[in-house]
Amino acid sequence: MLKRPAATRVFFAVAFAACACTARAQDPASREALIEQEQEAKAAALKPAEPGKAEQYVNRLSDSFLAGMALHPFFESSYTGGGFTLGAGYLKHVSAYNTLDVRGSFTPSGYTRLEAEFIAPSLFARRGVLSVLGGWRDATQVGFFGFGMTSTLEQQANYGFQRPYLGANLEVFPTRRLFLVRGGIELTQWKQKPGEGDVPSVEQAYTPATLPGLGAQPVYWHSQATVGIDSRAPSRGYARRGGFYGVTVHDFADTDKAFGFNQVDYEAIQHIPMLRESWVLSLHAMAQTTYDKAGQTLPFFMMPSIGGGADLRAYASWRLRDLNSLYLQAEWRVMVNRFLDMALFYDAGKVAARRTDLELGNMKTDVGLGFRLHGQLSTPLRIEFTHGSEGFALVLAASQVF
Repeated sequence: MLKRPAATRVFFAVAFAACACTARAQDPASREALIEQEQEAKAAALKPAEPGKAEQYVNRLSDSFLAGMALHPFFESSYTGGGFTLGAGYLKHVSAYNTLDVRGSFTPSGYTRLEAEFIAPSLFARRGVLSVLGGWRDATQVGFFGFGMTSTLEQQANYGFQRPYLGANLEVFPTRRLFLVRGGIELTQWKQKPGEGDVPSVEQAYTPATLPGLGAQPVYWHSQATVGIDSRAPSRGYARRGGFYGVTVHDFADTDKAFGFNQVDYEAIQHIPMLRESWVLSLHAMAQTTYDKAGQTLPFFMMPSIGGGADLRAYASWRLRDLNSLYLQAEWRVMVNRFLDMALFYDAGKVAARRTDLELGNMKTDVGLGFRLHGQLSTPLRIEFTHGSEGFALVLAASQVF
């Protein structure tokens, strides 16, 4: 084996010693400085995450659609069951807080709605909201299937009506939150007319002796008062926590004293958030009870009814009708993103001639899946697929279900 010269061995020993001294000199202070420099360079190059082009487009569309515009869409029909609705409105600020909204809608089946609403949202040191609403509605083919739980789809007859109205509603939170009182007065006429569509009109299937109020055109002074507890947030139009528990008393005073009656509504809503409100269990119960006025008749078209996109969603609008009604709803709502929710839901409901028969048995039910486009204050589009004992149904609506 060859041996390195002594000078060579000395050179390598000195070189290794110098490297070791240099490493010790740089460890750890020099390495920490180097790491800090690299971190500063990375921090200077950091940029916030940016959505893709598709997401940017959807965000702009949803913001403009939900944030509130002077010229805005209006998809509420004149009456439930009118079908696909198109409409628009114009919102104008008449002062720093007060607004005037003029709007209208129509459907291919001839349902028409024209109205104007003035809202003063900051009365009594922002404890109260005043709404003054006037307008005109026309419905052409409202369904009537008979009375009670034994009515069938084959019994359907249609009726129409025209309804002018003018009223005011004042809502006040005396303690600024939770405790709610509300009162309103409205002058309105229900001008009944023959129904259109593919089924018989009501006057072809019934007589005034068999159908109370057939052909009537009463003019009502409708007054109402509500007392309740309201903790829904962030808003009533899109709530993910809190609830509402209230009782509303109605008085329908017919100017001819022929078709007057009273009605009491009992309503309970509770939203139970889970996983930081990403999931919400939402529950709703509503009972409506009516009371005769001596010597007067409650017309069939003013009786409580259930069926349609707001309550018993797999059934035709106005499917069940009688003097009293009860329905229950449960939804499991999941937040998909900041403007889209999905929900699994269950509905159950019934009607009865006697208030004591509004028990939980013998109810019509349905289940379904829904998708909701929403903002912080409203839910302008709701699409739902649902199934009940009378088949499948597709629901398209322009408001939250509850």
